Amino acid sequence: MSNISLDKETFYRRMKKLYATWKAVASDPKSDDALSKVDCLVSCVGVDEETLYSKSTSLQTWLFGYELPDTITVLTEHSMCFLASKKKIEFLRQIENGKDETELPPAKLLIRDRNDKDKENFNKLLQEIKKSKSGKTLGIFVKDNYPGEFCESWKAVLKGEKFENVDVSSAIALLMAPKEDSEIITIKKACLVTVDVFTKYLKDQIMEIIDSDKKVKHSKLAEGVETAVSDKKYVTGVDTSQVDMCYPPIIQSGGHYSLKFSAVSDKNHLHFGAIVCSLGARYKSYCSNIVRTLLVNPTDEVQSNYNFLLNIEEEVMKSLVAGAKLSTVYEAGLALAKKEKPNLVENLTKSFGFAMGIEFRESSIIIGPKTNVTAKKGMVFNINIGLANLTNSNASDKEGKTYALFIGDTVLVNEEQPASLLTQSKKKVKNIGIFLKDDDEEEEEEKENKAEILENGGRGKRTAVIESKLRTEHSSEEKRKEHQRELAISLNEKAKERLAKQSTGKDTEKLRKSTVSYKSISQMPRENEVKELKLYVDRKYETVILPIFGVPVPFHISTIKNISQSVEGDYTYLRINFFHPGATMGRNEGGNYSQPDATFVKEVTYRSTNTKEPGEISPPSSNLNTGFRLIKEVQKKFKTREAEEREKEDLVKQDTLILSQNKGNPKLKDLYIRPNIVTKRMSGSLEAHTNGFRFTSVRGDKVDILYNNIKNAFFQPCDGEMIILLHFHLKHAIMFGKKKHVDVQFYTEVGEITTDLGKHQHMHDRDDLAAEQSERELRHKLKVAFKSFCERVENMTKQEVEFDTPFRELGFPGAPYRSTVLLQPTSGALVNLTEWPPFVIALEDVELVHFERVQFHLKNFDMVFVFKDYAKKVAMVNAVPMDMLDHVKEWLNSCDIRYSEGIQSLNWTKVMKTITDDIEGFFENGGWSFLDPESDGENEQEEEDSEDEDEAYEPTDAESDESEGSDYDSEASDESDASGDSEEEDEESGKDWSDLEREAAEEDKKDRNFDRDDFDRKRKGRNQQRSYDSDEGAAKKSKHDKSNHKSSSSNHKSSSSNHKSSSSNHKSSSHKSPSKNSSSPSKNRDKHHKSSHHDRHHKSDHKSSSKDKDKKHSSDHKSHKRSRDDSREHGNSAKKAKK
Repeated sequence: MSNISLDKETFYRRMKKLYATWKAVASDPKSDDALSKVDCLVSCVGVDEETLYSKSTSLQTWLFGYELPDTITVLTEHSMCFLASKKKIEFLRQIENGKDETELPPAKLLIRDRNDKDKENFNKLLQEIKKSKSGKTLGIFVKDNYPGEFCESWKAVLKGEKFENVDVSSAIALLMAPKEDSEIITIKKACLVTVDVFTKYLKDQIMEIIDSDKKVKHSKLAEGVETAVSDKKYVTGVDTSQVDMCYPPIIQSGGHYSLKFSAVSDKNHLHFGAIVCSLGARYKSYCSNIVRTLLVNPTDEVQSNYNFLLNIEEEVMKSLVAGAKLSTVYEAGLALAKKEKPNLVENLTKSFGFAMGIEFRESSIIIGPKTNVTAKKGMVFNINIGLANLTNSNASDKEGKTYALFIGDTVLVNEEQPASLLTQSKKKVKNIGIFLKDDDEEEEEEKENKAEILENGGRGKRTAVIESKLRTEHSSEEKRKEHQRELAISLNEKAKERLAKQSTGKDTEKLRKSTVSYKSISQMPRENEVKELKLYVDRKYETVILPIFGVPVPFHISTIKNISQSVEGDYTYLRINFFHPGATMGRNEGGNYSQPDATFVKEVTYRSTNTKEPGEISPPSSNLNTGFRLIKEVQKKFKTREAEEREKEDLVKQDTLILSQNKGNPKLKDLYIRPNIVTKRMSGSLEAHTNGFRFTSVRGDKVDILYNNIKNAFFQPCDGEMIILLHFHLKHAIMFGKKKHVDVQFYTEVGEITTDLGKHQHMHDRDDLAAEQSERELRHKLKVAFKSFCERVENMTKQEVEFDTPFRELGFPGAPYRSTVLLQPTSGALVNLTEWPPFVIALEDVELVHFERVQFHLKNFDMVFVFKDYAKKVAMVNAVPMDMLDHVKEWLNSCDIRYSEGIQSLNWTKVMKTITDDIEGFFENGGWSFLDPESDGENEQEEEDSEDEDEAYEPTDAESDESEGSDYDSEASDESDASGDSEEEDEESGKDWSDLEREAAEEDKKDRNFDRDDFDRKRKGRNQQRSYDSDEGAAKKSKHDKSNHKSSSSNHKSSSSNHKSSSSNHKSSSHKSPSKNSSSPSKNRDKHHKSSHHDRHHKSDHKSSSKDKDKKHSSDHKSHKRSRDDSREHGNSAKKAKK
């Protein structure tokens, strides 16, 4: 034990406290305390592995920080005696150095002597006992009865002396009950371990067992909890080697309940009804405890009884303040029980908790009807309240007929405010209730699925699975559409009702404030510049006095729009422009004039010479220079002040922050605030007070946020982010940094946001590994601190402020501002908090969501959020990936928010103005149903678009003429269809350059044998066929050919214009295109949209002129031949036009 150090300061402080209490009660004749009756304190600690808690070991732990077995402690009036083995005495020698401690008697250390079985040592101790006061009465711990030769020998010696024994257990318990700050920190860590094991392990295990319908014994679950306590997977932030259980975990269900901590987890299987879980972790010898009841499919009656139990616990915590008698605290809880549910009073546990610390249960400090002990600040209690032997008449099985409810928490007593909850684990019905489908419903679903699979008996197993999967997907889509139809109906009705209640009065337009420079002539300055008819700037009254026709005329600075100065030759010019009706004004400079029909001065220009006359100190133009500079200064000052006033105009006055003087207020240090108070960012601390938060920067700036002004509070952990933050979205804007802000954020950085690319990095670099490890630890530490802060604030404000955490797994990318960010849904909002400015949309304010640009060939779509307040500008999120559409729809549908979609982008400013101008008419005409794709207007639009597209892709006059004119041409067009398909197949097959070159070479060999005469003969036949057309038709055709020839040389991007021109030509022609020819372009349009109609037209021409009908022409060879034929055909058509 030589390596172990003893905390001397703690030892002396606590020993002084013990001796001071002993002296105080001894000198008080009215005291009933057991310590007042004793002459000395004696404790003997032996070795007993079965004894987990004893007052003797608790006293040792409290004084020394460790248990010292086989040690006798005798505290007398004049000495502190310790008898132990040599190693233990060496450990205790550290307290010998405190001889200068005058308030304490000297320490006497005796080393055990096994030769004479410690007879001499025992005699020395007896002599010290007899010297102390009367030397007759011993203060002992009656319940401590250690076995072993050493302890038995000591007991025999004491018995032989016939001392009077007095039990001082309760007196010492009361002395150790108020905890010091260091003890409270240790207990909080123990509570953290308890909560982690319950939430991360036990609760999850039970949920998994219920989900998979397993049969697991209570004892097996309890063993798992004991293992989890030392598992770093579940327990973090503490030294796991110093963690153990306060008692074996207790899991009870299935009608057999004992609401005591001496109960044992039996070997019955877990029953899916009321599951009572009790567990407590012990860290560095300090205890904690939590009790929760998980309810599977609870009935309304069970939920009501559970809420009743929560109310009693809250009442007990409210009453448990420093100075309150524990019996009074019990009576307060009992009174509430009698008031709310008197029939359940008999089922309540007989006490509502007990004090705890080094020992799990202080039997003398109980929250019960007969305890007269007064609660003191720093005491830690385990509040546990239960209802036993309750009957559930709706239970389907015998085990579920009888049930019990039990809740328990570790709490800390405060001064003048309710006890603080240390086991921060949510316990409302929504948090501990497990709601499952009925067995009958599940059986029906299983039967349906089996029937579907059996119907496909002739097919393979895989096909059957796919069929059932598709069927379920289809049904979920149908359900979603059905739900949206219901929402659409209710949306219009609710909106109509809401808007009918609102006042129809429009805001009156603000008139421009008429500013007066001087109320009377006496206020005019008497300066020389004014008398000498020079420009003069009066800073006090923010006025410029200008000489006009020999009279000084004052103009307030607000009337001046801008000024300019220029030097031309020997003269300086100063031009002053004034505001007047019809002048272009800035966003904040306008406003209507009170007298718009009056005569206004538009501008004034002054000229002054730059040359000095003899005897002048400065040239005359210096007056203009000075005036220019001063006008700019005053104008800037005036505009700044006006901007501040405008900011403050619609500010809602906030309540005053009530500061809490309690040192235990929830507080976070080293935070940055966004937006910054000043240009440079500053760190500070955020502290929760009675009715709001206060952020205090290191410079002393203060920002107050009141609880009643918080609309949404968010806590975003640092998972996948470089910052961890708290964000407050406010109901009304607050002013700081001379601006209004609705969103305020407090954050701290986690790890390095920038990386040094110049640094040589290696995978196994020790520095990098250490840095990564330290960053992981920092992340965890910050996460725990922020989470603890949030939970404490929630408890302190009685859930008035509830922190929402974004669901990262439900997030989707989008661009609400300039850059693309990850938008994350929370339970009541859609947010992006990492980037600034933040994006926060409260779902309760959203009327509907409209998706724009929803087309399959586009990669992205846009989301538009329309708010219930139609005067509010719509919010838009751009560039949401198309593959997230179903995901977003599913999320909105689950939140009961109506959505619609369309292919166009709407001008929402005009749409909302049209709606607000005639709201009644808007809802009479179907309201928001105009956004539905099924609506009439949308269908008409789609039909028109489709007609335009069909017209754009129809063949031209020339093609229709050829197809009607000869059978050969119709055959050629069939062939061109086939060749078009083969071309597309070639393009889609993705051949490389070498394959294409080889094929081109083969084509060239074949084309050398090409019958040129045959080709020319057929061309002449075709030209003769065309000559049958009228001259007018020929003229039209030549024009069309020209336009086509021009368009063929243009870029592919202009294909749409080619479509339009071809369709217009086609309309003017008297011929109709046959169905065969029109089918080819439609195929091409579907498969290869970029090719122009003109290109397809010439493909068919070329194919009709070729003799061999080979389909494997290379793309390069075809394009070469196509251009050659184009030029010839163009020449022929031009000649015809001339004739």
